[in-house]
Amino acid sequence: MGPHPAVAAIRLAVRRVLHDLLTEHHRAPAAVPHEPPPPPLVLVACSGGADSMALASALAFESPKLGIRAGGVTVDHGLQPGSDARAEEVVQRLRELGLDPVDSVAVTVGRAGGPEAAARDARYAALDTAAERHGAAAVLLGHTRDDQAETVLLGLARGSGIRSLSGMAAVSGADGRYRRPFLELDRQTARKACMVQSLPVWDDPHNADPAYTRSRLRHEGLPALEKALGKGVVEALARTARLSRDDADALDSWAGQAEATVRDAAGLLECAKLYALPPAVRRRVLRRAAIAAGAPAGSLFARHIEEVDRLITGWRGQGAINLPGKVVARRQGGRLVIRQG
Repeated sequence: MGPHPAVAAIRLAVRRVLHDLLTEHHRAPAAVPHEPPPPPLVLVACSGGADSMALASALAFESPKLGIRAGGVTVDHGLQPGSDARAEEVVQRLRELGLDPVDSVAVTVGRAGGPEAAARDARYAALDTAAERHGAAAVLLGHTRDDQAETVLLGLARGSGIRSLSGMAAVSGADGRYRRPFLELDRQTARKACMVQSLPVWDDPHNADPAYTRSRLRHEGLPALEKALGKGVVEALARTARLSRDDADALDSWAGQAEATVRDAAGLLECAKLYALPPAVRRRVLRRAAIAAGAPAGSLFARHIEEVDRLITGWRGQGAINLPGKVVARRQGGRLVIRQG
């Protein structure tokens, strides 16, 4: 008899990602010519919750069969009493699964962007450091289809455009470091896989705290949508993310090619040529230019780009536009100048 369907599903998802990593690993130039590269190391980011524990168990099962080394890392955000002890419990559970190396990393969460964004920034910084320290080829993250649906709705509420609606990518980060095998699986599948394998899980009380936007969306917003629209909302939102990502990638590629055609010999953006571009492409060119000038991508919102765009489409002699990162955009002699002020 084979494994429980939930266990089979999580293992298959992880196996596919590991196969992709192996293919990439073998294509990479060898550090020592004429010698096969050493087996790659893959880390799982594990909070101790059902999603990441299911992911850790699947990685521990699949990696030996493919000749991949597997380890884990848990991040102690220090936001709750006893968080250090819980982190050590997670370390012990990961070691019991056979993962090695396993790290617990304590971080200090700031305040920039709100508590959820600050915790996320601190977590990814810690994961980046752990991956670099161990020379890991990738870090697996346990985001599920439900998480993807929540991310799409949050993007919709911010009105941030199609890139925000595209949700989380299956592959992201520097050199494709972060991989999300579970984006096609629902949260209940991961929890069921833990239950049938008798894996202990920890339910973070922050996930049920209405003080957090994502928690309210998870426990109030999505259930209300399903009540009003029927089952299948989560699947539809996840499908919207996939389609939106394809569209956004295509438009980004178009903008990258168009940018070279709208600059003069001195490298300045020509307003007339910008005006001739489709709006979606033009705004991407403007965003790329603002980021290149020093505006932080995470602080550059749609409203900023819309104001700069009006220097092209609604020119009435208006003054300079101040952007994040002390970047200033102004129109001068038919050219758009974007630079730090």
